[in-house]
Amino acid sequence: MDNEKQTEVKELSALQLDALKEVANIGAGNAATAFSQILEQKIDMSVPEVSILPLNEVPEILGGPDTLIAGILVKVVGDASGKILFALEEESADRLTNMLLDERLALESENKTEKIENSTLEEMGNILTNSYLNALSQMTDFSLLPSVPALAFDMAGAILEVAFLQVGHIGDYALVVETEFWNGDESIEGHFFFIPTPESLNKILAQLGVN
Repeated sequence: MDNEKQTEVKELSALQLDALKEVANIGAGNAATAFSQILEQKIDMSVPEVSILPLNEVPEILGGPDTLIAGILVKVVGDASGKILFALEEESADRLTNMLLDERLALESENKTEKIENSTLEEMGNILTNSYLNALSQMTDFSLLPSVPALAFDMAGAILEVAFLQVGHIGDYALVVETEFWNGDESIEGHFFFIPTPESLNKILAQLGVN
């Protein structure tokens, strides 16, 4: 990516970030509705902040490269290709699965419970990814196709390397969507990252009318 494109990505205007945050808020609303319908209980989601960060700074907002996280990885192909990572610190992942799963799972065997929890996180990643991409597709008229989500438990630095640094031509910056889940008084924070190719991010901004 040349210096001109790096500057464009790094120095997004408030208007550009507002447009991206609007997309994220619509996606979060769609995901919350989907979760509530599936679980038959009210799940709220909010997007406190949307920002652009250099990839090398991403591990720090997850607690550092050695922090153990649950990462849900998705590849995006189509009119705006890239990679998606939904990341939760280990404790947050446990709390989220407890929020989403029925208490009866405590009576199941340890192995079966672990499989169900992992499946729940993968399905959550699938719903989140599709909700955000559908919102982006509706606002840009782009075709965006996600892969099947893959779940990984590892250090943040290792997951980011696998997710983004080994995929060939990929952007140097991440679109970071802070995500909060609410169930009554309990809240859980996570981070949703979309790392588009430089060309894809410019296409998205242009299609949103704010490039």
